Amino acid sequence: MALYDNKEGFNKNLATPTLITALLVLFIVICNPIAIVGVGERGVKVTLGKVSPESYGEGIHLITPFISKIKNMDVKTQKRFIETSVYTKDIQQAKISYVINYNLQPDNAHKMYRQVGMNYEDTILMPVVEGTIKDVIGKWNAQDLVANREIATREILQKLQSHLVDNYINVTDFQMTAINYSDVFERAIESKVTAQQEALKAKNKTVQIEEEAKQKLISAEAEAKSMSIRANALTKNKALVEYEAVQKWDGKLPEYMMGNSIPFINLTSVASKR
Repeated sequence: MALYDNKEGFNKNLATPTLITALLVLFIVICNPIAIVGVGERGVKVTLGKVSPESYGEGIHLITPFISKIKNMDVKTQKRFIETSVYTKDIQQAKISYVINYNLQPDNAHKMYRQVGMNYEDTILMPVVEGTIKDVIGKWNAQDLVANREIATREILQKLQSHLVDNYINVTDFQMTAINYSDVFERAIESKVTAQQEALKAKNKTVQIEEEAKQKLISAEAEAKSMSIRANALTKNKALVEYEAVQKWDGKLPEYMMGNSIPFINLTSVASKR
């Protein structure tokens, strides 16, 4: 009988720690006094509806069951690919495709939660982005925007960074990946560019023709001046006339019907003068 009593007491002693452990596990599961903030997140502690004055970093945090809870907010860099419709200065509708990189400021996660909540992208970010893009694009004519896309992109990025930093959002990059107009406008632009290229080609041809004409005129003027100088010299110097004739003579004496051959100039006279 004593042996039975000892065995029963032993079983009771063994059951006590097990029961305590089970109750502890059950308490943790039901009450959940532990909160975990993951990598790239910040925890916002809310106690009886009041937001804590700080953001909690990554790791395990103890909270008061049924009274406090921790909301995790993602502070990693986010990338969004978006397409939006805007109007240019000359009232041309354009579809702008763009990429924006941003992140919630880690140290201000609790402020964002208190003022806006979890869905800050739709509440703050996107309205500012859309408004800024429309404002900047609206300053450019459609054709000029294509040629100055980089300038417009930089302006949009600077404005976004300036407007959103006070709203606890860091914008790290913004890129316009495509600008698409209507097919009618695209064809009009192509026709205009083609016309401009043809006009430039015609202008270059005109310049070439004018230059060639100038060269011919200069050459003709030089030749005329040379001939004038030579004619004037020949007029004043009879011997020079005879000399020019000798220079051009092929060595054959002119033939007459009488059968006599005589020189057509006075060679003796030319020789004596030389």
